Amino acid sequence: MAAYVFARQIWEKPDSVLGFAIGSTPVGMYRCLIDMYNGGMVDFSQVTTFNIDEYYPMSKVSPQSRDSYMWENLFSHINVRRERVYLPNGGAADPQRACDEYEKLLIDRGGIDLQLLGIGRNGHIAFIEPGESMRVNMHVIDLTEDTIKANARFFESADHVPRRALTMGIGSIMNAGRVLMLASGTAKAPVVKQMFSGVITPCVPASMLRLHPDVVVLMDEDAASLL
Repeated sequence: MAAYVFARQIWEKPDSVLGFAIGSTPVGMYRCLIDMYNGGMVDFSQVTTFNIDEYYPMSKVSPQSRDSYMWENLFSHINVRRERVYLPNGGAADPQRACDEYEKLLIDRGGIDLQLLGIGRNGHIAFIEPGESMRVNMHVIDLTEDTIKANARFFESADHVPRRALTMGIGSIMNAGRVLMLASGTAKAPVVKQMFSGVITPCVPASMLRLHPDVVVLMDEDAASLL
């Protein structure tokens, strides 16, 4: 279903700007998109892509980078044009300047038509962590211990997880034409319930999506078990 949402976006607007995310949950969607491409159902040659975040510091050739993940799980299997693929620069000497340049690229390309999101156990979207306030634009953020522990499975240990990240701000996400969120597993059930029924607060960043006019949330029965 998630792959169909992305395919329909491309059918309706072949030069769409697509916002992608990484993690274990989207892998199945990416596989379906590859199958649809191989079957001649969808053409990625005119799309532009932006990824929503990246660890800092992080070399793009590292196995844990967004760059490696996206090319391994999607880009190298479809006809997306390399010059239309944008990912945050986790190896930049000046990370905030890299964020500002990335934000400008996004604005120059007209913003995101369809943004993919996951949801963290603490309610974070992208790497926008819970707090009393949220920044609007792309920025550098300190990761919480909950996020570090949750992502330790992608590294040798939690000690190897970077403590900072580059992330889109809430403004870039809220300005997307449509948002598609994926959630799976019982571990996400409590925060999914908060997102839908709790107060709208920066302390649960995902709750802010209730202010967006066009959000689709796809989840399995386990993630939805507390609704």
